[in-house]
Amino acid sequence: MVTSPQTLKRELGVFGATMMGMGSILGTGVFVSIGIAAGIAGPAVILAIALAALVAICNGLNSAQLAANHAVSGGTYEYGYRYLNRWLGFTAGWMFLLAKSASAATAALGFGGYFLNLAGIDSRDYLVPLGLAAVVALTLVVLSGLRRSNVTNIIIVSVTMFALALFVVGGLPALVSQGEQNLTPFFNPDGNPIANLLQATALMFVAYTGYGRIATMGEEVREPRRIIPRAIISAMILTMIVYISVAVTGVGAVGAEILAGTAQTQAAPLEIAAREYNAPLIALVVAVGAITAMLGVLLNLILGLSRVLLAMGRRRDMPAVTARINTANSTPYVAVAVIGLLIFALVLIGDVKTTWSFSAFTVLIYYSITNLSALQLSAEERLYPKWIAWVGLAACLFLAFWVEVQIWLVGLGMIALGLIWHALARRFSSGR
Repeated sequence: MVTSPQTLKRELGVFGATMMGMGSILGTGVFVSIGIAAGIAGPAVILAIALAALVAICNGLNSAQLAANHAVSGGTYEYGYRYLNRWLGFTAGWMFLLAKSASAATAALGFGGYFLNLAGIDSRDYLVPLGLAAVVALTLVVLSGLRRSNVTNIIIVSVTMFALALFVVGGLPALVSQGEQNLTPFFNPDGNPIANLLQATALMFVAYTGYGRIATMGEEVREPRRIIPRAIISAMILTMIVYISVAVTGVGAVGAEILAGTAQTQAAPLEIAAREYNAPLIALVVAVGAITAMLGVLLNLILGLSRVLLAMGRRRDMPAVTARINTANSTPYVAVAVIGLLIFALVLIGDVKTTWSFSAFTVLIYYSITNLSALQLSAEERLYPKWIAWVGLAACLFLAFWVEVQIWLVGLGMIALGLIWHALARRFSSGR
């Protein structure tokens, strides 16, 4: 007797799906990566954020129309299989697992950095242990089921938005008095300004890509054709407003150098910047908001990654055991546990710039396949003009190779390794 694979319950509406996207976006991108990118581009990080937003909008619209027409767990992994071929489909899933696991590790380390600053501990010896503890705790939350995870996420996003609003409002006096000095020269004089800007844009693009969590959880969204596009677009608009506001305030009020230095040494740039306001309460609230944001990102990444691994297990691109779902049809528990272990291992690297840069290259390749899949949509399936997919594809492929050379070389090596695994897995499966 042939049985169909278990499916997940559809529990998310527009608000819940939007908040899931916001919980995935508002975290590492705003609390850590703005500092990393400021160290590369200087005040021009503000322009990098705007350029990254334009690319992300194209990708977001293409993800929305793909998810609306093919609403199952797995995101671009499934779209690649359906609209392209199994090799590109597998590559998308493989890149997603690598990219977002690295992003999750960055979030865990960012949580550790902000927590240590809040506790007044200068030593970095506790950074990795705290990150590992966060991974274990959030993995257990996800194992408890989506509904409880969704409530936790809404609380986290609310605290994060309040903290960021306070950061912007509290920094306005310093922005007015010091903005002209801190924003000039606008382009970083060290190295090639254009190359610096493009590298920063590539890093900041990753900071927007949490909207993809809505698409990867398409199997759990009610009325996906209506809800998924609305949720993705809503999350993108809110995120752009927040990112640009925070960047202008942070760079203008305290300078790109301070943001960059603290991102590397303490992984807590906004909290250190808020201390320059001479308003201890603001720094405290920002630190608390950052901690909750990092936990929110980690929560949503574990959710999204486990759903992609679930989809890959269903197709036997990964061991079949990863496709198991608990008896309540609410949690792919084996996939969640495997993802938790993978992120746990990456946290041991202990360097936010390395994990974030690797995430940038791999996620840009992933979204290149998203846009390529969107080009194959029929006229009946298409929700947006075809040129949006072309712009998204060209921008992703162009930006991918502006990260450090050693990063994209490692990334290409990982693609080759994944394709070798895929070929062996298919051969083993067909020979059984």
